[in-house]
Amino acid sequence: MSANSEDFAAQLDVSRETLARLQAYVALVEKWQARVNLISPATLPDIWHRHIRDSAQLVPLLSGTAPSIMDIGSGAGFPGLVLAIMTDSPVTLVESDQKKSIFLQTVIRECGVRATVLAQRVEALDPQDVDVITARALAPVERLLALLDGQLRAPGRNRPVRCLFLKGQSVHEELACLDDRPDISWQLHPSLTNAHAFVLDLTVQSEQWRANP
Repeated sequence: MSANSEDFAAQLDVSRETLARLQAYVALVEKWQARVNLISPATLPDIWHRHIRDSAQLVPLLSGTAPSIMDIGSGAGFPGLVLAIMTDSPVTLVESDQKKSIFLQTVIRECGVRATVLAQRVEALDPQDVDVITARALAPVERLLALLDGQLRAPGRNRPVRCLFLKGQSVHEELACLDDRPDISWQLHPSLTNAHAFVLDLTVQSEQWRANP
């Protein structure tokens, strides 16, 4: 077990089984990275902090008992696969790149992860009945909301949708797009892995919910 994984295990007090599955996941990232550009090569030596720990900081923010999660633009599986391994939540990974979606399916199969992969573009998805939507370094806030419009405004949806977006320091400028969105409440949580980054925690009220609170 590497020093980085030891540090991670100590910080989060994860079980041996969970740590073993995360180690197997990291090993697959390292194996596939040579032929599929899963993450920035410069971050590979620090994968436990830059990617695993960064994703895992969402775990304490999840509310309820095993909320269903949809992770969009999953890429190498951050944060979606980390959340699936560390919680009992069912996770749907949305990744349109075929090579990356095959990688995600490989991790799910070899690590015994409770997750499914949708190899589609998120804007083309049928509405998914999930509690939480996550994304990491995917797009500006305004673009994310546009991509998710079909999910957030799905006909018949009768409960709010919570979104957890891992964002960089530009998030402050991006939040201007929420000024004319009374249906959205939000807060920023400082990142636990980057002094210049944040977790944007926002909730979108459905039209039906607003009409019948």
